[in-house]
Amino acid sequence: MKVPEKIYLMVIFVSIGIFLLLRIYHILNVDLYITDTYLIDGNIPELREKVSTLRLVMVGDALYHDGVYKDGYNDGKYSFLKQLEMIKPIIQSYDLAYYNQESILGGEEIGLSTYPRFNSPYEVGDAFVDAGFNLVSTANNHTLDRGREAIFHSYQYWSKQSGVLMSGSCDSVTCQKTIPVGEKNGIRYAFLSYTTTTNGINVPKGEEYLVNVYSDERVLEDISKVKDTVDIILVAMHWGSEYHNEPIEEQVRIAHFLASSGVDIVIGNHPHVIEPIEKIGNTYVFYSFGNFISAQTGIDQLVGLMAGLTITKKERGGEKTIEIGNLETNLTYTSYNRQFRDFKVYLFDKIDASILNQKDEVVSKKKKIVESFGVPMVWYT
Repeated sequence: MKVPEKIYLMVIFVSIGIFLLLRIYHILNVDLYITDTYLIDGNIPELREKVSTLRLVMVGDALYHDGVYKDGYNDGKYSFLKQLEMIKPIIQSYDLAYYNQESILGGEEIGLSTYPRFNSPYEVGDAFVDAGFNLVSTANNHTLDRGREAIFHSYQYWSKQSGVLMSGSCDSVTCQKTIPVGEKNGIRYAFLSYTTTTNGINVPKGEEYLVNVYSDERVLEDISKVKDTVDIILVAMHWGSEYHNEPIEEQVRIAHFLASSGVDIVIGNHPHVIEPIEKIGNTYVFYSFGNFISAQTGIDQLVGLMAGLTITKKERGGEKTIEIGNLETNLTYTSYNRQFRDFKVYLFDKIDASILNQKDEVVSKKKKIVESFGVPMVWYT
C-alpha cells in the first residue's frame, strides 16, 4: 500500500524535529555539567584548570620606644611615613603584608608611653597601612600594658581601616568568637593571633577577649570554625625566649601541634632576634622575624627578617588543591643616629657600608641561622 505523500513528509519532519531536540538537549546537558570545555571529534576533553595566586610578605615587630615616636613628632603632630618610605615599594608589591604591632595603639588621649608599659600614637598604624600592610597582629606580651582602655582604642582604630585584618585583641566576647577572614584574588584566608605570655599581667576575669592567650584547646576551637570555609589558615604566634636565636622546646611543640591541626603558615615573634624557618609537612613555620623597627641597641636587635611566599589555588571541576612555596627572604635594618632620631627601615639589598659597615658579616651570620633547618629559599640581600 502506497504511503500518502503528506504522511511521508510529516514523518520526515517529525524525525528531524526529534533529532534536533535531542541534539539541543545534549548540548545543554554538556553545558550544564561541563564548564569551560569544548568538543573535539565528539569527545569531551579534560576540564580546564583555574589557577589563582596570592603573594604574602611578612616582617617582625613594630616596637615604638619613645625615641621612635618622638622622631615622628613635628609641628604639633605625628607622622611616621618617612620611617617606612624605603620599605614601602616592596611591601606594596605583595597582595598581603603582615607585621606585629607590639606596642598597643592606644592613642595620645591616654598618654603615650615607652618601656616597660608601651602605648603608641594612632599615626603609627597610619604609616603601616600607607606602606601596604594589611595583616596586623596585636596579641603579644605588651597587649595589656595600658589596660582595657588602650585595647578598646586600638580595636576601634583598626576597625576603621579598610582592607586591613587585625587579630589578637578584642573589645567583646562576640568579637573574640568571630574569626577574621579575608579574600583576595579568589583565595580565602583566616588570620589568627595568640600570645603565650602577658608579662605577668593577669587577664581580667570575664574579659578574656582583651587578648588571645594561647592554648591548644582554644586553637582547635577557632580552627574548627573556619577550616571548611577558607583555603588557608595563618596563625601569628608570640612565643619563645627573648634574644635566643634558636626556638625553645615550647615553640617546637606548638609548631608541630599547629601543623597537625591544619595551619598552613605559622608567623612567629617575641624573641626580638631572628630565628630559623622550618617546614613541618606542608606547613611553613617562621619561628621569629626579629624586630622590624625599634630603638633597641645591638646589631642583632636592629636586623630583622623579611619573607615572602606565593599561595596558589588550583581548581578543576569540583577538586581544589593549595600549594604554598617560592620562599623569598631578605633582611631589614633599622637605622637611627646617636640622638635617637632619623629612624628609617632599609632592605639589605639597598644599603651599603655608609649605613652598615659590617653588612657582609651580618648577612652570613643571619643566613646561617635562618637556613639551619634546611628549608630551600631565595635570598635578596
